[in-house]
Amino acid sequence: MTLKRIVLILLTLIAVLVYGLQLFESWHKPQFQSRLELYQADILLQASAWKGDDSNQNYKIRDAILGAKPLENATEDYQEVSKSAQINLDKIKNQPSELREQSPKELSKFIAELNLRLGILQAQQGEVDKAIKTWQSQDNTPTEATEEVLTGLWSQPARLLPNAEQLIQTNLDGWFRFTTLTKLYQLEQRKEALANLQVSEQQAANQALTKLGIIITIPYLTALIGTGLLIFLIIQRFIKGKDALLAQNANITWSSPWDGETILQVFVVGFFLVGKVVAEFIIPVLVLSLSIPRPLTDARIQALLVLVSYIFVTAGTLSVLYLSVKPFLPLPEGWFSLQLRSRWFLWGLGGYFAAVPIVAIASLLNQLIWQGRGGSNPLLQIVLESRDSLALVIFFSTAAIAAPLFEEILFRGFLLPSLTRYIPVSGAIVLSGFLFALAHLSLSEILPLTTLGIVLGIVYTRSRNLLAPILLHSLWNSGTLLTLFILGGK
Repeated sequence: MTLKRIVLILLTLIAVLVYGLQLFESWHKPQFQSRLELYQADILLQASAWKGDDSNQNYKIRDAILGAKPLENATEDYQEVSKSAQINLDKIKNQPSELREQSPKELSKFIAELNLRLGILQAQQGEVDKAIKTWQSQDNTPTEATEEVLTGLWSQPARLLPNAEQLIQTNLDGWFRFTTLTKLYQLEQRKEALANLQVSEQQAANQALTKLGIIITIPYLTALIGTGLLIFLIIQRFIKGKDALLAQNANITWSSPWDGETILQVFVVGFFLVGKVVAEFIIPVLVLSLSIPRPLTDARIQALLVLVSYIFVTAGTLSVLYLSVKPFLPLPEGWFSLQLRSRWFLWGLGGYFAAVPIVAIASLLNQLIWQGRGGSNPLLQIVLESRDSLALVIFFSTAAIAAPLFEEILFRGFLLPSLTRYIPVSGAIVLSGFLFALAHLSLSEILPLTTLGIVLGIVYTRSRNLLAPILLHSLWNSGTLLTLFILGGK
């Protein structure tokens, strides 16, 4: 056994250990889905205030979008997230300070903010005693003064504090602010302020309905088209057999001039060692050496950090990939194919439509399995809460352009064909999709990302053109980001 092989085996064991520990740690992290559900609940609440004209048709459309019980549904969402956050807080308090990924103070503040809103939801449903209990559930919180204001507004008789309006404006937004200010102005008998507030509320409700129309209609329409396409492809497969689209190039393997050692070299030395060192050590050291305010609250700085880190990881990994396959140049026909004059666009677009209903089903199953745990990509929450247009453009460039190019070259262009030397094409598609999901280091994302990776693999093996999965991947990430932009945008 050569020294190179011994070193490669040792690095592989280290990579498996490190990635395994990170995956295990993600079990204790909350999913991004819970925060996303709160944003959706807030928009639903805001839209529920819409009054419009007296047209029954308009109200039918609104009710179809909002559902039968928006207040009750939002209350359930807030109760679940508050309960999960409290469990995480209890766990964090029992951990050594050096192992904490989030400060107990920050999490306590988040729980207090949740309880502010949860209490308002309860009060609006006539459960005033329960609301007051929710507001008084924690002592010495940053929102304690606001809790006193809310308790006073809904008490019998009501108590009005002198700084009530300022605290409401500062600590509440959206439907919660409108609802609380309405209660305040009614008690103070400020008719003009109440009238102006109602006009602003209707404008916000119209905007919320527009947002909901976009984020509900487009995905459902896409899923409907995708379902129809899947049904067509399955029927065609049974009728036409080997001449069907799904059977095209289905069992044709690549001629792989390298063995498993080269595959390990690319992923362990390139993706893990170079990528890990650059992303988690070199980039942070460079940032610390610059005169950048800490913590990095500026969205543009965060966006640039993500983009620069991704560029360095991509450059390092692809450099190792090139040096690894260089001895085998020129490569056999079909490797890293990028043919503009082919049907790659149809394959990529069709693959996207087909992926939407399949991954949606996987995601629903995933929620049942993980119950809100398992971690998520931290980039998603940054995008959701960002208000900086330039930062959003940078995030979009990273996720919709850089990520599809790099990941498809690595996982579909290199890994999948290399695996066909040892296993059938179908097995290579599944295994490369699973490793693609593992690389994202979130337990909760393994099932949906594996499903997406399988669809990407099918599109690539059938089209024999990397442009097809790159397009599919870009459309997928773009759709996700656009939904977050709409949900988080003010």
